[in-house]
Amino acid sequence: MSALLFVVPEATAPSGGHTYDQRVAAALGELGRPVRTVALGGAWPRPGRGAVAELSAVLAEAPDGSRVLVDGLVACGVPEAVLPHARRLRIAVLVHLPLADETGLAAGTARDLNARERALLRGGVTVVATSAWAARRLAEQHGLERVAVVRPGVDPAPLARGSGFEERADSVPRLVCVASLTPRKGHDLLFQALSGLRDLSWTCVCAGPGTPPPHSGLEDRVRFTGAVVGGALAEVHDCADLLVLASRAETYGMVVTEALARGVPVVAARVGGVPEALGRTSDGRVPGLLALPEDAAALEHALRDWLTDRGLRERLREAARLRRSELAGWPEAARTMAQVLGL
Repeated sequence: MSALLFVVPEATAPSGGHTYDQRVAAALGELGRPVRTVALGGAWPRPGRGAVAELSAVLAEAPDGSRVLVDGLVACGVPEAVLPHARRLRIAVLVHLPLADETGLAAGTARDLNARERALLRGGVTVVATSAWAARRLAEQHGLERVAVVRPGVDPAPLARGSGFEERADSVPRLVCVASLTPRKGHDLLFQALSGLRDLSWTCVCAGPGTPPPHSGLEDRVRFTGAVVGGALAEVHDCADLLVLASRAETYGMVVTEALARGVPVVAARVGGVPEALGRTSDGRVPGLLALPEDAAALEHALRDWLTDRGLRERLREAARLRRSELAGWPEAARTMAQVLGL
């Protein structure tokens, strides 16, 4: 069996997209579907000429009829480099986030990226999204008849030990936010919400790459770890009592299922695919609380409820532990991807 060519952006910092690419490629290999991953440097999705030429060369070298999967961050902004190969190659594009949904783009830039993405996705390629919500959005946004869904998997993990604040008087509730420090992840909204909770005991660990945004008055409560992976990330999850995610946009929210895999409940903004990632248990319970998006007051209210209501905390913890036992792993994601790609 010839290997699937998987073209991805070079990883410069930890992200859900990079993790997805790495894990699904490894899981495909374990299923007997070999993958050759090519990582391309460049300021994707708006790279320089050299990066575009490198992408064109990689696709040109693929034999006729080859199956090719290209990360949307690489492909969607440069249809001129991809579409000339669409007839002779079996190209699929994996869209982690619609390009125009990135927070902070100038209006003209967003329009240009959206038009480029539409040209590519309507150009005869297979389109793959990472959640049902994202598939619907892409179909509506670009007039697509079919968008396949391959949700992320999650690794089994031990139950988080947490802070032990309900058993020990010398501990306080520990909130954890695992997200890059970018405007899309909504740390400014999180800190507004936390500023209204200074009458309660808690600490918050923010784990992710980037420069910490202003958090005046919270310096003694909030700690930034920087980028963490592997064992260091596992330690962050292990100390958590609650995952908090204030994102303005998420196509899925892998950090949500990563927390649930440790039995940690979630308070998050109800955006994009986050409700899908949070899900429900087999008996219909939701293992967390969802707040209105871009609403710091709603987030503050949800956090206050969790911090002050022991019965609520117990119910959410029980639901999270049941949801933990029902999560799909990366082998299931790989099997779905193999079906979509015809491997």
